[in-house]
Amino acid sequence: MAQGLMAALGDMAGQPQVDLVSEFRSWDGKGDETAQQELLILAEKEITRILALPESTNWQIWVTYHNYYKAPDLLGPAIAAHLNIPYILIEASRSRKRLNGPWAQFAKLSEAACDAAHSIFYMTDRDRPALEDGRPVGQALLNLPPFLNQKALPAPSLVRGGNRVLLAVGMLRAGDKFASYQVLADTLRLVKSPWVLRIAGDGPQRDQVRALFAEFDNRVEFMGQLSHLQVTAQMTLADLFVWPGVNEAFGMVYLEAQSHGLPVIAQDRPGVRDVIGKGGALVAVDDLQAYAQMIDSFLIDEDRRKLAQSAARHYIKANHLLPAATQQLEQEISRLLKERV
Repeated sequence: MAQGLMAALGDMAGQPQVDLVSEFRSWDGKGDETAQQELLILAEKEITRILALPESTNWQIWVTYHNYYKAPDLLGPAIAAHLNIPYILIEASRSRKRLNGPWAQFAKLSEAACDAAHSIFYMTDRDRPALEDGRPVGQALLNLPPFLNQKALPAPSLVRGGNRVLLAVGMLRAGDKFASYQVLADTLRLVKSPWVLRIAGDGPQRDQVRALFAEFDNRVEFMGQLSHLQVTAQMTLADLFVWPGVNEAFGMVYLEAQSHGLPVIAQDRPGVRDVIGKGGALVAVDDLQAYAQMIDSFLIDEDRRKLAQSAARHYIKANHLLPAATQQLEQEISRLLKERV
């Protein structure tokens, strides 16, 4: 996503120079106050280094991607203020419940970064309410849907006869990914139509995930870890993309599947519902029977699959490719720069 954002910014009118000026990482995944203090010291040194760069006097905008309580932006607010330039956050979030506890210090700094931003772009509606509630006067709050780092649609899925192929893509690890595989296995027991399932992914829970699908024998193929090109190739050979999406932030893989015209069937969850168009289907989280029936309906009805293929590709082209992101970013950045003159 970060690479896509740099590409989108670079595609704006006039093709402005977009530089990655720091690889400093503020992430603390354990809630370790000592580690946080060490990161704050390193951040001060990084701020000093960046402001000493000769080119810094020519910068017009500072953009930071993904400011949140585990990884607050410790650089942007200070640097933008020193240079007197607009400060933009993309995919920032507020979490006031974290203002107490092991991440309290970092949560406060994340909130402070949100307060300092001239504009915040949110990618899914799940982040909007908290950002709206904490928005200071004058701050622009804008939607920037997740997007693929490409300007055109890839090759469409192939329409074939034979066994209907379901595709799932996800790491084989504990937590939310394993929970999605559990939902999928439980759902497939209820599907009445013939199917085969291909699973792309690997991880420490491979044996446990394999055990979930053991009863299906050779109807389930574990392909292991695949490259991005290999995954997209599988998308052109599948009939349905079935990934429940337990606690997915939004899931780039949903966008990739739909870009190939592969209908997506997922659970109706925050984040996920922001990236699935009319070519796919969302089912209630607690209704496995509805999930199975939706899979059956797509497998049985070839006309529905063809219509879904066209709808999915149209949806991605209109909302989730690089040109759409560039247009939205350019409109706000142009406004900020005009106000600065």
